[in-house]
Amino acid sequence: MKGQLDFFCNVLGGELRALYWMHGVDGAMHGFVRLNDHSYVAFVQLPADQVPDPIMGVTHAGWGGSPTARGAMQHVAFNVDSLDDLLAMRDRIRSNGIPVIGPIDHGMCQSMYFAGPDNMALEVATSAVAIDAEHWIDPEVTALCGIDADELAALKHPAPTKVHDTPVAQPAYNPDVPNMTYPKHETYLRAIATPDEVIWEHASITTPPVP
Repeated sequence: MKGQLDFFCNVLGGELRALYWMHGVDGAMHGFVRLNDHSYVAFVQLPADQVPDPIMGVTHAGWGGSPTARGAMQHVAFNVDSLDDLLAMRDRIRSNGIPVIGPIDHGMCQSMYFAGPDNMALEVATSAVAIDAEHWIDPEVTALCGIDADELAALKHPAPTKVHDTPVAQPAYNPDVPNMTYPKHETYLRAIATPDEVIWEHASITTPPVP
């Protein structure tokens, strides 16, 4: 935890805003670093005996072009507002002894790449204008992904989020859709069968660790 917080605060310039015992997970620490007033990056440190060693190409990519297991984070990119900000961030990172590759102009954005603690593959990017889907969705890649014209239209223009008059009922457990993996499957089944208001009442913890 300390290594990640040191890197994201002192090297990248984020600000520590929360560090406490993670709610509902015994022995786990939870840290939040402010990126801006509406965006935070969170870290979790589990008890040491639960933490496996990284496996490059499986749990960690190591760089932006290396494979990882499905569902694992390949790399994460953070946004800055301008190319000047990107160059300033490059210099800040290098001033802390961390090598940076880039910036590189990708057309749709400009970005640079570097490593964080624990083999994290990281990127900082900026874009002066919004990405134009008409120029940056490749028909060949789209076809290889098995996306037809109707599906592509839906992906480019998804239906707006509907505000329902009454809450939508929890769907029944279906192993064919994404589900969270709890240590005990029965606990997950009970959780999704519990009414929202009961979860809110009994699982919410709002008192800060320092009153």
